Amino acid sequence: MKSIFICTILFLCVTFLHAQQKPNEVRDDRPTMIVSGAARFTLLTSHIIRMEYDSTGRFVNAPSFVVIHRDLPAIPYTQINQGQWLIIKTSTMELKYKIGSGKFNQENLQITYKQANGSPILWHPGMANNENLKGTFRTLDGMNGDTHEGDTIPTPFQNGLLSRNGWYLLDDSNNFLFDNSSWRWVKKRNNPELDWYFMGYGTNYKAILYDFTKIAGKIPLPPRYAFGYWWSRYWNYSDDELRTLVEKFKQYNIPLDVLIIDMDWHTAGWTGYTWNKSLFPDPEKFLQWLKGQHLKTALNLHPASGIAPTEAKYTEFAKAMSFDTTGHKNIPFECADKKYMSNLFNIVLNPLRKEGVDFWWLDWQQWPYSKEIAGLSNTWWLNYCFFTEMEQQTNLRPLLYHRWGGLGNHRYQIGFSGDVVISWKSLAFQPYFTATASNVLYGYWSHDLGGHWFGNVPDSLKKIDPEMYTRWMQYGVFSPIFRTHSTKDPRLNRVIWNFTGDYFNALYNAIHLRYALAPYIYTMSRKAYDTGISLCRPMYYDYPQNKEAYALKDEYMFGDNMLIKPVVTPAINGLSTVKVWLPAGNDWYEWSTGTLFKGGQIITRKFMIDQYPVYVKAGAIIPMYDDKVKNLQENSKDLIVKVFPGSSFSTRLYEDAGNNNDYQKGAYTFTKIQTEKEGNKVLRVTIYPRTGAFSGMIHNRNIEVQLYGSVIPDSVVLNGRLLSYNTDKKNDTWNYSGHDLTVHIRSNDVSCNSKTEFEIYYPSKQVDINGMIGEMHRLKKAVAFLKNSGSPIPDMLSGVNQTDIRIEYHPTHFNRLIHEFAMYYPQVGDLINQTIVNPSIAKQCSYYLYNY
Repeated sequence: MKSIFICTILFLCVTFLHAQQKPNEVRDDRPTMIVSGAARFTLLTSHIIRMEYDSTGRFVNAPSFVVIHRDLPAIPYTQINQGQWLIIKTSTMELKYKIGSGKFNQENLQITYKQANGSPILWHPGMANNENLKGTFRTLDGMNGDTHEGDTIPTPFQNGLLSRNGWYLLDDSNNFLFDNSSWRWVKKRNNPELDWYFMGYGTNYKAILYDFTKIAGKIPLPPRYAFGYWWSRYWNYSDDELRTLVEKFKQYNIPLDVLIIDMDWHTAGWTGYTWNKSLFPDPEKFLQWLKGQHLKTALNLHPASGIAPTEAKYTEFAKAMSFDTTGHKNIPFECADKKYMSNLFNIVLNPLRKEGVDFWWLDWQQWPYSKEIAGLSNTWWLNYCFFTEMEQQTNLRPLLYHRWGGLGNHRYQIGFSGDVVISWKSLAFQPYFTATASNVLYGYWSHDLGGHWFGNVPDSLKKIDPEMYTRWMQYGVFSPIFRTHSTKDPRLNRVIWNFTGDYFNALYNAIHLRYALAPYIYTMSRKAYDTGISLCRPMYYDYPQNKEAYALKDEYMFGDNMLIKPVVTPAINGLSTVKVWLPAGNDWYEWSTGTLFKGGQIITRKFMIDQYPVYVKAGAIIPMYDDKVKNLQENSKDLIVKVFPGSSFSTRLYEDAGNNNDYQKGAYTFTKIQTEKEGNKVLRVTIYPRTGAFSGMIHNRNIEVQLYGSVIPDSVVLNGRLLSYNTDKKNDTWNYSGHDLTVHIRSNDVSCNSKTEFEIYYPSKQVDINGMIGEMHRLKKAVAFLKNSGSPIPDMLSGVNQTDIRIEYHPTHFNRLIHEFAMYYPQVGDLINQTIVNPSIAKQCSYYLYNY
């Protein structure tokens, strides 16, 4: 019996020890929370581990300002106790913690992250994240480029989530929490010790941004109208002046969506809530008139001074706050006071919204922290209060226009970047600043396009530089929010009808291009909601292994299919020079010139004022609107499917109701659009039946397929039916435009729920038109320059200059006309030099023609 007993004991001991060594396989349906004494580890995603240490064992489960979701689906893991160590393994990470060893330090905690290429990243507490790719900062107020006016040291960025180290540690230990009331309010942590989130990703930057949205919330989709043109100017506009302004926009055929009225709308100084009746005799009627013009309206707010005795709502507000009005003092502002903020909305602001105000420009510039709760950022908390209060009131999509308050503020949308100095340096800094903010998911910076104030320059230089303003507006087309603004200065009235010639044309075209790109922009913004990948993002998201992606900081991707290299320096002799890196992996099509470039090279290019360096992935399909769209409040029935030269491609068009929250509940549609090439002879463009549904969606649309930079095809077939060539642009016909060498195919009243297929058949022998769009454009500019200088125009030059019109008149002569253009264009310079008496004029013409 004794031997049996001893054997039994030995068996149990061996079994116990074996159990300590063998991994405990945990199924997906088990919790992913592991407690070891005063330490708790939560496996949130395959890239994120939460690590808490609390000596009292009262771990935090309430949402924090940054991390609002932790109840995520379980992920597979194994857990073993190996000697003194707790070891937790997932498919990508291994965590080791020395059991019972106290607060985390480099001796008792380490994480190994396994990259896709197999190489590990080893992390322990105290390691420096010295290759952080940065995030953003609160404001560009007073900045001239990357420094404040008069300073020489660049303004530091806050760290972002992404780093070339391949990891990031979010220390949430001292962050505020939300309570569990119906309108969740701020509460302090009772026992902040350690609350860390380790994020491992290597170079898979997109994966960690997506995972961060799982724990920190998605980037809300702004209302569709927010992607249109915003007119804003600090000026004491009156009712009749704004009506005249809006009518001028109509007169010049300028689309417009948002009208911002700066702070002179109210009677007080910086802080005010009562309409100035000398400027707006009947505010409600004025606001309703704006709605009849299909415009959205925002008013500027500076709430720091509280509620003054001069305010119309002062007595009512004081009563609600039990405030002693003896002495007629201001009712002090305090955004951490829930009673104050509730009354501010219920008594003061919501009645203004009922009159017709759509959203607020909340411009907080005063003390940084709450006077009631130490350390609470007024900017961060105001963003939360205004956005969530709007969210609770109606099903209309909340929109807030304010400053960056810190990590987690991506949930409150559009940022006002502040009052920058008008300079090329400021323009040059904004593309990098905007794209880098996507590293903290703050993807909707809105800039004062054109700059805000003149800065410290002599009065003689305080005037609008039309070239700089044009280039700033062109950049604005390819930025998140398209908004102009300036300080109260009569020299800064930048309505585009104050510009002339090429500047007016370039500005006009820029605004219309912004509206044309609305379907693409809106689709990419939906992608930002779904994935955390912002509309404007750095090149290293897609090309993390390339040094150029990090070095060329002002180059960025605009959505998935466009690469932008902004013009940020003045032109020399009418041409602006840029150096562009075109990544390998696909070819790139230079939109403004119709030139196809191989990927994997750096090129130097020159552009005229009405050209911009936009590079589209070869073969890309860009959904667009036509020039009939005047605002973005409704989905247009007219859709352009623009197809760029290249290989087969596929994309999706996203649509929803535009200004409600139903998009979060599945009320939206996607339409797949695909091209297939059979060598150079056949191109098939297929628009598939849309999937999904939402209230008010259109059922039929007019479709125009545009094959940009294309030779003339032999024939076009729509759904098996041969289409006729017709220059009258009738339904179910096609034709060709010579100025942009584009095939236009139209089909009206097409069901959105049916498949539509276009087949384009090309000749077996095709002429080379690569770059010819740009050459035709250059030639027209040169001829116009000669005519304006009074120089004679040789017949041969005039004839070559009419190639685009000749093609449209005689499409069957396409090959001959293209051959002639290609033959004569190189000779034009010599012809000009031989016939133009003034050598400086001839030299300028040649410069226009051949510098690109």
